[in-house]
Amino acid sequence: MLIAPNYPAGKDALGGFKRQFKGQVADELYTKLGQIDYAAELAQLRAAKPDSIYFFLPGAMGINFIKQFVGAGLSKDITLVTSGFSADEDVIGAVGEPMLGLFNTSHWAHDLDNAANKQFVAAFRKEYNGRYPSVYAAQAYDAILAMDAAVKQAGGNAQNREAVVAALKKANYASTRGNFKYANNHYPIENFYLRVIGKDAQGKVTNKLINTVLTNYGDSYADKCQLK
Repeated sequence: MLIAPNYPAGKDALGGFKRQFKGQVADELYTKLGQIDYAAELAQLRAAKPDSIYFFLPGAMGINFIKQFVGAGLSKDITLVTSGFSADEDVIGAVGEPMLGLFNTSHWAHDLDNAANKQFVAAFRKEYNGRYPSVYAAQAYDAILAMDAAVKQAGGNAQNREAVVAALKKANYASTRGNFKYANNHYPIENFYLRVIGKDAQGKVTNKLINTVLTNYGDSYADKCQLK
């Protein structure tokens, strides 16, 4: 079963999931945007007894849904699956142990095995008292790395707009996500990873990388974009 708020982003999220999903979707539930009480939806899920649920419920919506789902005892028989943004380290911090066992996919993981990522994660955890960085932190760091590399590749002249933009398009820098490139519509062509929320060696609840689920995956609509 699938569940998301009834607004464009929610429908797009479920549409993207169905594009790759090979199994059978039993039903789709659409909630109110900003909803934080899921008693009615949990009753429907209990009655339907699906094997798993994919949900797209950003921010407080997802935090409350997970807490109520686990509190209702549904996690014993139903597997939760979501995007990396709904299972990020900040969400884990707000929810805690009810997040254990939740599967999610993301274009980045804090335990990706590349030098740039290891350096970033180590520096972040040292600065923030052992806290793992979120995907948002990794993206922000990548943005700074990309701009720094582009200016250097433009000969240090940040005022040379054409040279800086040309360098940015090449994505020629050591990214925390590993090697990637841009499609013609400027969306990344990159890997996506399956993660599960468990505990690290110190007992801290966090995401743990399982494997790569999509390799060099690009935007589904790039071929319809007129950019070259």
